[in-house]
Amino acid sequence: MIRVLLADDQALIRAGFRALLEHTDDIEVVGEALDGEAAVSLAATTRADVVLMDIRMPGVDGLEATRRIADSEDLAGVRVLILTTFESDEYVYEALRSGAAGFVVKDTEPAELIQAVRVVAGGDALLSPSITRRLIADIAARGRPGKAPADYPIDRLTDRERQVLTMVGHGQSNDEIAGKLFLSPLTAKTHVSRIMTKLAARDRAQLVVIAYETGLVAVRARAEP
Repeated sequence: MIRVLLADDQALIRAGFRALLEHTDDIEVVGEALDGEAAVSLAATTRADVVLMDIRMPGVDGLEATRRIADSEDLAGVRVLILTTFESDEYVYEALRSGAAGFVVKDTEPAELIQAVRVVAGGDALLSPSITRRLIADIAARGRPGKAPADYPIDRLTDRERQVLTMVGHGQSNDEIAGKLFLSPLTAKTHVSRIMTKLAARDRAQLVVIAYETGLVAVRARAEP
């Protein structure tokens, strides 16, 4: 059973998500939080697997709450799935840096929301190529300052792993990487997993951030939509 915590200051939205998620056989809503501070506290007391987190909440917002959860050793198994109206949300990039495992728009289809919870609970990042490209456009448009390569141990990567990381940064899926490098999808997935281990990255979402902050992928003035 996947234990889900809902964090949103709007009661109607929480009620809607609760009704939807509790109609499944493998998902249980274990609590509701009205702000980020309550979300962090309840994530621990309810032993939630996934926190469905709104970014904009009063007091401690979803961004800070995500950061606190990601930084807490006691909450190492908790995954944060951000609720957003992606195109108008200026905090998406920071949410990834803070430890979010993925994003779901509030008007997503019910089946897609349920699948998103399952994917994130399983330890994967919910960052599709289309969302990655939009994230890249956001980084480019805002001129995000990058970190020095020394901030991440990319010197531990082989030439092939750097190549794969660059492709992940461009928003390519494992199947796309496999096709372009003449690898099996399983081999491509293995490369991505090893890169995450070497860079101590939480998930694929953080690999995109690392690819940009180390300069492996250049931020252009305009990015492909």
